[in-house]
Order: sequence, then C-alpha cells, then structure tokens
Amino acid sequence: MRVQEYLKDDGSSPYQKWFDGLDVIAAAKVTVAKSRLELGNTSNIKWFDGIGEYKINWGPGYRIYLAQDGKELIILFGGGTKKTQQSDIEQAKELYQEYKNRKKQVGEVDTKKGMKNKKRG
Repeated sequence: MRVQEYLKDDGSSPYQKWFDGLDVIAAAKVTVAKSRLELGNTSNIKWFDGIGEYKINWGPGYRIYLAQDGKELIILFGGGTKKTQQSDIEQAKELYQEYKNRKKQVGEVDTKKGMKNKKRG
C-alpha cells in the first residue's frame, strides 16, 4: 500500500509539521505505525466520516489521521493525542475535503486538455 502525506497548496505538510514536534521515542512509534500501513495493516484504524484514526496504544494515546483513496493509497493528514482528538479530527476532515476538491479540479483540467483523467493527489 502506498502512504503519502497530504500537501497543502503552499507545499506544507500538516503531518510532517506534527511529526517534527514529537520526541524521539514517539517519532519511532509513529514511524512503526506508518510502516505497518505501508504493509497493508489497517487493523488499528477506526473509521468515521471518511477519516481514519490510527490509534497508537502508547504514551498519551497518539493518533494518526488519514483517508484512503482507492485500494492502494493512504493519505496522511496529521496526528495528535487523545487530549487534542476532537480538534485533530475536525482538521483532518477539513484537509480531506480540500484534498477531494483539489483532486476533482485536477480531473476537470485534465479532461479539458483532452488528457486521460488520471487519479492524482
């Protein structure tokens, strides 16, 4: 399974910004979780409103917020802890909507140019 970070219009990655703020041990735990996703292990994900919450049972209850696009692509939007869960979920929903809108716009541009409509993120 392919796992990619969502990039905003300005090229920034909300996921990377969150990850960069983690301590070394937490970053290692999150890296292991990301590797499991790449191997197709989605057993720790709870889904709601199109957003997945990958729960890491360690420390303050880290979570990774993501969405799946088709069968082979997972988009990472960010992360947080149990304490910030509600605001993190809202942010992930906003970013997912942004992702879908941008993807739709790219498809419309490709169609207007006469190109085959490819799925892109």
